Amino acid sequence: MTRLIAFISAVVLLPVMVLAQGAQVAFGGNQDTSAPVEVTADSLSVNQKDGTALYTGNVIIAQGDMRLAAPRVLVVYSEAQQKIQRLEATGGVTMVSGSEAAEAERADYSPEEGVVVMSGNVLLTQGASALTSQKMTVNLESGTAQLSGRVKTVLNQDGQ
Repeated sequence: MTRLIAFISAVVLLPVMVLAQGAQVAFGGNQDTSAPVEVTADSLSVNQKDGTALYTGNVIIAQGDMRLAAPRVLVVYSEAQQKIQRLEATGGVTMVSGSEAAEAERADYSPEEGVVVMSGNVLLTQGASALTSQKMTVNLESGTAQLSGRVKTVLNQDGQ
């Protein structure tokens, strides 16, 4: 009975939120943004002059329970080159956190802020439901995501 009430609430309330210019949804639960960032790739090119590192080929970024995969990731370091300022993933990006997954053309991650901004044909899958938009901003610390830019939701009623 509780499950039925939750489902009816989701069916009634979610489309109302989605019809607005944006929607806020849960994504991945709380992440430990202070955890080390691990990057693996086929190749790495470091530019000491501008403080960047370019990873290419099957790039996988892991931090805590979050995984991000892309063909190309540019890592920009702070001026002191002690900390990662931001990561720019391009060429088709997949981000997975727990049982949820998102795909987009691009993702920009700021570890210090704990925010990932995915843009370009965003597809978010949560169980049997799917959401699409042009932009999704994920707050890893709160475990929430804000979708904007022509948001569309598909709710699978039978859970399959």
